[in-house]
Amino acid sequence: MHQKWQHWGTASRKWLWILVIVGIIAALPVAYDRYQTESSSNNVELVFNYRGLAEVASYQAHPEQFLDEQLDKLKAAGITSMAMFESTLDDFKKSRRLMVYNAQDIAQMTQSVVPTNENFTYILFTNEENAGRLTPLIEDTFKSLGINVKPWEFHKQKGLIVETSPEDAALKPMQPDPIAFEMLHSKGFHVVPRMSDSLPYDQEAMDKLLAYYEANDVKRILFEGDSVKGFNDNAKKQSLQSFANLLNQHGIGIAAIENTKKPQAGLAKLSYYIHYNVVRLYSLSDKDAQALDEDTIADRFALATKDRNIRMIYINTSASKSTSKAMVTDSIDNIIKSLEKPGNAVKQMEKNGFTMGRAEAFHIHDSSLQRYFKMVVVLGGVAFIALMISFFIPSLTVPAFVLGLIGSAGLYVLKATLFEQALALIVAISAPTIAMILAIRKINAVNAEDPEMAVGRRVSLSIVLFIKTSIISMAAIPFVVALLNNITYSLVLSQFRGVSLLHAAPIMLIAVFVVLYRGGRPLQQMGKLFKTPITLLWVIAAVAVAGVGYYYLSRTGNGGKVSSIEMVIRPFLENTFHVRPRNKEIIAHPLFLLGLFLSVKYRNAIYVMIFAVIGQLSMVDTFAHIHSPMKISLARDLLGLGIGFILGLIAIGVWQIAEGCWKKWSPRLRRQ
Repeated sequence: MHQKWQHWGTASRKWLWILVIVGIIAALPVAYDRYQTESSSNNVELVFNYRGLAEVASYQAHPEQFLDEQLDKLKAAGITSMAMFESTLDDFKKSRRLMVYNAQDIAQMTQSVVPTNENFTYILFTNEENAGRLTPLIEDTFKSLGINVKPWEFHKQKGLIVETSPEDAALKPMQPDPIAFEMLHSKGFHVVPRMSDSLPYDQEAMDKLLAYYEANDVKRILFEGDSVKGFNDNAKKQSLQSFANLLNQHGIGIAAIENTKKPQAGLAKLSYYIHYNVVRLYSLSDKDAQALDEDTIADRFALATKDRNIRMIYINTSASKSTSKAMVTDSIDNIIKSLEKPGNAVKQMEKNGFTMGRAEAFHIHDSSLQRYFKMVVVLGGVAFIALMISFFIPSLTVPAFVLGLIGSAGLYVLKATLFEQALALIVAISAPTIAMILAIRKINAVNAEDPEMAVGRRVSLSIVLFIKTSIISMAAIPFVVALLNNITYSLVLSQFRGVSLLHAAPIMLIAVFVVLYRGGRPLQQMGKLFKTPITLLWVIAAVAVAGVGYYYLSRTGNGGKVSSIEMVIRPFLENTFHVRPRNKEIIAHPLFLLGLFLSVKYRNAIYVMIFAVIGQLSMVDTFAHIHSPMKISLARDLLGLGIGFILGLIAIGVWQIAEGCWKKWSPRLRRQ
């Protein structure tokens, strides 16, 4: 019975391959939908942190003049928008709109005794305009929190008494400074308000604020802190849905900040409620803005927009006290130089096909037939997985396919997102594993038939196998693209899990196949392996492999650290080829080609394939970074294959020369 199942499993491979090909064909229209989505938004918005600029201005001898001059320079350099935080009393104080005193200050000013049971905040406005514009704002904010506010005057200057401590009053956020808001608007800047969730959610007040923003042409807001507006009160007030309704009503979208330590709470749900009127934002920190050179900053902006679907670039600045220069410094000039000459960030982005303007959300393209295409893709994906199983346990091929279909249906009903990710992950593991196994089996067959093959034929065979293996590995790409075709992945509101497993599993599977299956009898090979004595050399080799493996896995995903050597190589590759191929492929592809060439002659060289599979899985993994445009990922793969192919041929040539020298000189060395 076991032999029958094994025979059926082997015989069914042809039909499974047909299903895989049908699945690839069905995935192409879905991939085209994603391509259209990614091509629907090409505007890049440069946003400057106005609070940082105002802080820098506050350290200048003539703050208002400095602020006006810098705004004009930034506008000329390509900055189109200013981000405005919710104001605090400290912000108004730095911008010299008012002065803040405590009870002790007032006692000294009035030459009176400090009250023993009062710890109020005293505000004096610096002129009539500030008093007229800010008084209603301050009163509304504190009274909404149950804090009493009453008028006050000192030396005929209008002011307010806020009946809470100065420390507490300083923490209360208010809407952005209306005077600065109108000034920026008059200078031609768009305003991107920053909004916190620190105060209780008030639907009426929020409607009034968003109506004001809409009237002043605000199209997008950015959240400050750990959560989006309305998240903290959502359990009691359903405030996320209420806030989303107001955003939709007033035509305002949001921005999602890239690479935050923890995603802002409620962002994914709010994005869903506003129909994904969301753009991705890259933030340049004030430290980087001052420490990095103009070219590096420009390269960051260009790469963010081209490689990661970033459509908003947020630029920070701050004042810094330099003891070496004996002055207060800032990064404004450095930023301007990065945007203009010598960095030319704006020109680089325009050269890449982007237009400087208001950031727009992607227009999602989902054809009416996409659902049916995905069903066929699922069928092909399950077939791909069954094929991989057939090379290890042929008798389980048919049961694996049937159970895979049943399990897919059940998991899709229970949790569709988890199902799509799981299927995409296992298909991504299966393809490079199958491709490498077929290459190893072909080498084994050649070893048996013609172990003394001529060098020219060895090179030709290696090239053919390199091309075939790469095609089979890349067959997983349409499945990954189709199964994960969702705007939430492009906006990184959802993330593809299992990247580390994708990087490790094919290596382990190929290691198992080479060690146990190459001889055709895995149980017998396993017995021999257990009887093999462990030597010191084995221990040293195991420790070395473990160390390399740890470093390799630490480099997977977005959190991996880049070595100093790579920091030099990466800009060179980017500037030379416009698209940077992945370093793993540049190393692993030549290793694979050389390994194929050597394995035809030297049987044990087949162990190189365990490490060479890294290049094959990396090509699939490139498309698992769904926030990168498909055309960039495809260019990376093809460029990596091209460079790897050339380096592989060079490696073969170097080996032949070294081998010839060894044959020529080793007899003489032995005679000596």
